[in-house]
Amino acid sequence: MDILQFLYFVIALLITLTVHEASHALVAYYLGDPTAKMQGRLTLNPLKHLDPIGALVLLWTRFIGWAKPVPINPAYFKSPMRDSALTALAGPFSNFLLAFVVALPWAYLGAYMTGALLKPVLTILQMIFHVSISLGIFNLLPFPPLDGSKVIGVFIPRRFQRNYQNYLAEGAKYFIVIIIVDALIVGKIRGIGFIPSIVRYLNDWVAAILLLGT
Repeated sequence: MDILQFLYFVIALLITLTVHEASHALVAYYLGDPTAKMQGRLTLNPLKHLDPIGALVLLWTRFIGWAKPVPINPAYFKSPMRDSALTALAGPFSNFLLAFVVALPWAYLGAYMTGALLKPVLTILQMIFHVSISLGIFNLLPFPPLDGSKVIGVFIPRRFQRNYQNYLAEGAKYFIVIIIVDALIVGKIRGIGFIPSIVRYLNDWVAAILLLGT
Protein backbone atom coordinates (compact mmCIF):
# COMPACT_ATOMS: atom_id res chain seq x y z
CA MET A 1 0.00 0.00 0.00
CA ASP A 2 1.56 3.31 -1.09
CA ILE A 3 1.25 6.60 0.80
CA LEU A 4 -1.85 7.77 -1.07
CA GLN A 5 -3.59 4.42 -0.63
CA PHE A 6 -2.76 4.51 3.07
CA LEU A 7 -4.16 8.04 3.35
CA TYR A 8 -7.38 7.02 1.59
CA PHE A 9 -7.69 4.04 3.91
CA VAL A 10 -7.27 6.23 7.00
CA ILE A 11 -10.03 8.53 5.71
CA ALA A 12 -12.31 5.53 5.16
CA LEU A 13 -11.42 4.18 8.60
CA LEU A 14 -12.22 7.46 10.36
CA ILE A 15 -15.57 7.76 8.59
CA THR A 16 -16.71 4.20 9.26
CA LEU A 17 -15.63 4.14 12.91
CA THR A 18 -17.23 7.52 13.56
CA VAL A 19 -20.56 6.57 11.99
CA HIS A 20 -20.52 3.29 13.92
CA GLU A 21 -19.96 4.83 17.35
CA ALA A 22 -22.14 7.91 16.80
CA SER A 23 -24.99 5.55 15.89
CA HIS A 24 -24.62 3.77 19.22
CA ALA A 25 -24.82 7.11 21.01
CA LEU A 26 -27.79 8.30 18.95
CA VAL A 27 -29.89 5.17 19.53
CA ALA A 28 -29.03 5.11 23.25
CA TYR A 29 -30.12 8.75 23.54
CA TYR A 30 -33.33 8.03 21.60
CA LEU A 31 -34.08 5.15 23.98
CA GLY A 32 -33.66 7.42 26.99
CA ASP A 33 -30.00 7.17 27.99
CA PRO A 34 -28.18 10.55 27.92
CA THR A 35 -24.85 9.14 29.15
CA ALA A 36 -23.06 9.16 25.80
CA LYS A 37 -24.38 12.63 24.96
CA MET A 38 -23.22 14.01 28.31
CA GLN A 39 -19.74 12.57 27.69
CA GLY A 40 -19.48 14.15 24.25
CA ARG A 41 -19.92 10.93 22.26
CA LEU A 42 -23.04 11.99 20.36
CA THR A 43 -20.84 13.57 17.72
CA LEU A 44 -19.29 12.97 14.31
CA ASN A 45 -15.88 14.09 15.58
CA PRO A 46 -13.69 10.99 14.99
CA LEU A 47 -11.24 11.94 17.73
CA LYS A 48 -13.97 11.33 20.31
CA HIS A 49 -14.42 7.73 19.18
CA LEU A 50 -10.96 6.39 18.28
CA ASP A 51 -9.52 3.52 20.29
CA PRO A 52 -5.76 3.41 19.62
CA ILE A 53 -5.45 -0.39 19.80
CA GLY A 54 -8.59 -1.07 17.77
CA ALA A 55 -7.55 1.44 15.12
CA LEU A 56 -4.05 -0.06 14.87
CA VAL A 57 -5.52 -3.56 14.50
CA LEU A 58 -7.75 -2.32 11.69
CA LEU A 59 -4.85 -0.54 9.99
CA TRP A 60 -2.80 -3.72 10.30
CA THR A 61 -5.38 -6.27 9.20
CA ARG A 62 -7.65 -4.04 7.07
CA PHE A 63 -10.51 -6.36 8.05
CA ILE A 64 -11.01 -6.30 11.82
CA GLY A 65 -10.92 -3.54 14.42
CA TRP A 66 -12.94 -1.53 16.89
CA ALA A 67 -13.41 1.96 18.34
CA LYS A 68 -13.75 3.26 21.90
CA PRO A 69 -16.94 1.76 23.40
CA VAL A 70 -19.80 4.21 23.79
CA PRO A 71 -20.79 4.43 27.49
CA ILE A 72 -24.38 3.50 28.26
CA ASN A 73 -26.35 3.19 31.47
CA PRO A 74 -29.08 0.54 31.08
CA ALA A 75 -30.85 1.96 34.13
CA TYR A 76 -32.21 4.70 31.85
CA PHE A 77 -33.80 2.18 29.47
CA LYS A 78 -37.42 1.06 29.77
CA SER A 79 -36.33 -2.48 28.90
CA PRO A 80 -32.62 -2.66 29.82
CA MET A 81 -31.80 -5.94 28.08
CA ARG A 82 -33.75 -5.21 24.89
CA ASP A 83 -32.64 -1.58 24.60
CA SER A 84 -29.00 -2.49 25.30
CA ALA A 85 -29.20 -4.97 22.42
CA LEU A 86 -30.79 -2.38 20.12
CA THR A 87 -28.09 0.13 21.02
CA ALA A 88 -25.43 -2.48 20.26
CA LEU A 89 -27.05 -3.40 16.93
CA ALA A 90 -27.11 0.25 15.87
CA GLY A 91 -23.37 0.24 15.15
CA PRO A 92 -23.21 -2.70 12.72
CA PHE A 93 -26.52 -1.67 11.14
CA SER A 94 -25.15 1.83 10.48
CA ASN A 95 -22.10 0.28 8.81
CA PHE A 96 -24.20 -1.80 6.43
CA LEU A 97 -26.38 1.23 5.71
CA LEU A 98 -23.31 3.39 5.05
CA ALA A 99 -21.93 0.73 2.70
CA PHE A 100 -25.19 0.71 0.75
CA VAL A 101 -25.27 4.52 0.56
CA VAL A 102 -21.70 4.83 -0.78
CA ALA A 103 -22.23 1.90 -3.17
CA LEU A 104 -24.61 4.03 -5.24
CA PRO A 105 -22.19 6.86 -6.17
CA TRP A 106 -19.26 4.41 -6.34
CA ALA A 107 -21.07 2.21 -8.87
CA TYR A 108 -22.52 4.99 -11.01
CA LEU A 109 -19.55 7.36 -10.99
CA GLY A 110 -17.26 4.48 -11.87
CA ALA A 111 -19.52 3.33 -14.70
CA TYR A 112 -20.37 6.65 -16.33
CA MET A 113 -17.58 9.11 -15.47
CA THR A 114 -13.82 9.10 -15.89
CA GLY A 115 -10.94 11.40 -15.06
CA ALA A 116 -7.87 11.68 -12.86
CA LEU A 117 -9.67 13.89 -10.34
CA LEU A 118 -12.41 11.31 -9.91
CA LYS A 119 -10.07 8.40 -9.16
CA PRO A 120 -9.30 9.38 -5.52
CA VAL A 121 -13.02 9.81 -4.83
CA LEU A 122 -13.82 6.38 -6.25
CA THR A 123 -10.97 4.81 -4.28
CA ILE A 124 -12.18 6.33 -1.01
CA LEU A 125 -15.78 5.29 -1.70
CA GLN A 126 -14.62 1.75 -2.46
CA MET A 127 -12.62 1.62 0.76
CA ILE A 128 -15.50 3.01 2.82
CA PHE A 129 -17.73 0.35 1.27
CA HIS A 130 -15.50 -2.60 2.16
CA VAL A 131 -14.19 -1.31 5.51
CA SER A 132 -17.73 -0.50 6.64
CA ILE A 133 -18.98 -3.99 5.79
CA SER A 134 -15.99 -5.63 7.49
CA LEU A 135 -16.42 -3.50 10.60
CA GLY A 136 -20.13 -4.33 10.76
CA ILE A 137 -19.52 -8.07 10.38
CA PHE A 138 -16.63 -8.17 12.84
CA ASN A 139 -18.60 -6.31 15.50
CA LEU A 140 -21.44 -8.82 15.27
CA LEU A 141 -19.15 -11.57 16.59
CA PRO A 142 -20.36 -12.57 20.09
CA PHE A 143 -17.13 -11.75 21.92
CA PRO A 144 -16.51 -8.82 24.31
CA PRO A 145 -15.98 -5.96 23.71
CA LEU A 146 -17.75 -6.36 20.35
CA ASP A 147 -21.41 -5.46 19.82
CA GLY A 148 -22.45 -9.04 19.23
CA SER A 149 -21.60 -9.90 22.84
CA LYS A 150 -24.25 -7.43 24.00
CA VAL A 151 -26.84 -8.54 21.47
CA ILE A 152 -26.80 -12.15 22.68
CA GLY A 153 -27.77 -10.97 26.18
CA VAL A 154 -31.39 -10.86 25.03
CA PHE A 155 -31.29 -14.63 24.52
CA ILE A 156 -29.51 -15.56 27.76
CA PRO A 157 -31.90 -17.11 30.34
CA ARG A 158 -32.26 -15.13 33.56
CA ARG A 159 -30.57 -17.83 35.63
CA PHE A 160 -27.41 -17.45 33.57
CA GLN A 161 -27.27 -13.64 33.63
CA ARG A 162 -24.58 -13.51 36.31
CA ASN A 163 -22.36 -15.78 34.23
CA TYR A 164 -23.11 -13.63 31.20
CA GLN A 165 -22.13 -10.43 33.03
CA ASN A 166 -18.87 -12.09 34.10
CA TYR A 167 -18.31 -13.04 30.47
CA LEU A 168 -18.77 -9.42 29.40
CA ALA A 169 -16.41 -8.20 32.12
CA GLU A 170 -13.62 -10.72 31.58
CA GLY A 171 -13.99 -11.87 27.99
CA ALA A 172 -12.33 -8.90 26.27
CA LYS A 173 -8.80 -9.67 27.43
CA TYR A 174 -9.09 -13.27 26.24
CA PHE A 175 -10.45 -12.16 22.89
CA ILE A 176 -7.51 -9.81 22.37
CA VAL A 177 -5.16 -12.73 23.07
CA ILE A 178 -7.07 -14.83 20.52
CA ILE A 179 -6.70 -12.06 17.91
CA ILE A 180 -2.95 -11.80 18.54
CA VAL A 181 -2.43 -15.58 18.38
CA ASP A 182 -4.61 -15.81 15.27
CA ALA A 183 -2.63 -13.07 13.54
CA LEU A 184 0.90 -13.99 14.60
CA ILE A 185 0.71 -17.79 14.55
CA VAL A 186 -2.23 -18.89 12.41
CA GLY A 187 -1.65 -15.99 10.04
CA LYS A 188 1.99 -16.99 9.58
CA ILE A 189 1.04 -20.60 8.83
CA ARG A 190 -2.00 -20.00 6.61
CA GLY A 191 -1.14 -16.58 5.21
CA ILE A 192 -4.25 -15.16 6.88
CA GLY A 193 -5.78 -15.74 10.31
CA PHE A 194 -9.08 -17.55 10.83
CA ILE A 195 -10.91 -14.42 12.00
CA PRO A 196 -9.86 -12.20 9.05
CA SER A 197 -10.62 -15.04 6.62
CA ILE A 198 -14.14 -15.42 8.03
CA VAL A 199 -14.72 -11.66 7.89
CA ARG A 200 -13.33 -11.49 4.34
CA TYR A 201 -15.61 -14.33 3.18
CA LEU A 202 -18.70 -12.70 4.72
CA ASN A 203 -17.58 -9.31 3.38
CA ASP A 204 -17.64 -10.66 -0.18
CA TRP A 205 -21.07 -12.18 0.39
CA VAL A 206 -22.61 -9.04 1.91
CA ALA A 207 -20.92 -6.81 -0.69
CA ALA A 208 -22.45 -8.85 -3.51
CA ILE A 209 -25.92 -8.46 -1.97
CA LEU A 210 -25.54 -4.69 -1.43
CA LEU A 211 -24.20 -4.13 -4.94
CA LEU A 212 -27.23 -5.92 -6.37
CA GLY A 213 -29.30 -3.04 -5.02
CA THR A 214 -27.35 -0.53 -7.11
